[in-house]
Amino acid sequence: MRNVTIVLDDAVADWSRIWAATHQTSVSRMLGELLAEKMADEEHYSVAMADYLAAPVVAVSTSDKPAPAHPYLSRDAAHER
Repeated sequence: MRNVTIVLDDAVADWSRIWAATHQTSVSRMLGELLAEKMADEEHYSVAMADYLAAPVVAVSTSDKPAPAHPYLSRDAAHER
């Protein structure tokens, strides 16, 4: 673990102390968990984006290619009740 010094506005520092006390934790632990969650979110996003970009490109439809096996519904069929 590393010690890090941060600067907070007075109102933010007061709120964070109150929040931490009501949740029976410390401001340090609260910020550590918050940053760990942010890091995990960023990593998950990066993996999802890499998976998406690695997928082969598939044309939905073009005028010079045959119709796909499962064409889109017509407007009337999509709004049929």
